[in-house]
Amino acid sequence: MVTPQQVPPWLRRIAAAAIDTSWTWVTQLGAIGPDDRRGRRFGAFGEGSIIAFPPGAIYNERWIRIGSRTMIGPHVSLTAGMAPGQEMVSDPVVAIGDRTLIGQGSYIVGHFSIEIGDDIQTGPYVYITDQNHTYEDPDMPIGRQWPVESAVSIGSGSWLGTGVIVLPGARIGRNVAVGAGSVVVGELPDHCVAVGVPARVIKQYAEGDGWVATEDGRHDSTIGTTTTRTRSAHSHNARNNEVARDGAGVDGDGRSVVEGPPVS
Repeated sequence: MVTPQQVPPWLRRIAAAAIDTSWTWVTQLGAIGPDDRRGRRFGAFGEGSIIAFPPGAIYNERWIRIGSRTMIGPHVSLTAGMAPGQEMVSDPVVAIGDRTLIGQGSYIVGHFSIEIGDDIQTGPYVYITDQNHTYEDPDMPIGRQWPVESAVSIGSGSWLGTGVIVLPGARIGRNVAVGAGSVVVGELPDHCVAVGVPARVIKQYAEGDGWVATEDGRHDSTIGTTTTRTRSAHSHNARNNEVARDGAGVDGDGRSVVEGPPVS
C-alpha cells in the first residue's frame, strides 16, 4: 500500500489542490443559513446570518433566535435545554443580536435566558451558560443535585477575548472588553475593561477624562459584590467611584459559586 510520503511530488500537488477545492465547497455548502432547511428550525434566523461548517452540537433550535448579519463560527455548540426535544419554560432561551460574531469552538449553553446583544464579538473557545450545579446536599454527588439557572445578558458592542467564561447571573454592560481567560460572575458596568478570575474592572470610561485605570478593584464572590474605584489620570484630586452590584455568588443555602483568589 502506498503511503502519503511515497506519493510523487507532482501527484501530491494535484491531490492537495483537489482536497482544498473540495473542502472549500463542503464548508460553503455545509454552512447553515436562514433559507436552509435546518435554518428554518430556529425561532428566528436573520437575513445574511450564517452558522459556519462544521457546526458543533445544535439542538432545540425552536428556542434559539439569531439576528441579521450575524456569523457563528465553526465548531460552535448552540443549545437550549439538556437534551433534544426538551420543552423549555422560556422563549427564547438563547437570543443573539444583529451583526454579532461568535468565535470558533465556543459554547452557548442555555436553559433559561441568555441574551447576547448587537455588534458583539468573541474570540474562540468562549463558554456562556445560565445554569450551574449546586452542592447544597453534602451527602449527594454534585452531579445528581438539581442545577439552578440565572439569566445572563451581554450588552451590545462588547468584546469577549479567547477562552472567556460567562457564568449564570452575569450581566455585562455595553461596550465592555473582557480579557482572555477571564471568568465573569456578577455585573460589569458599561464602558469598562475587565480581566481575571473572577473578572474585575481595571479600566473604565469617565466622561471628560476618557479611559481611566482603576486604582484598585475588589471582588467578593461570597456575597456577589464587585467594587471598583477609579482615579482620574488628569487630576490631582482623588475621585472614588464605587459601584456595588449583585453577582452570582453563593447564598446561605450553598448555591452555586465560582471562587477566585483575593484581588488586591
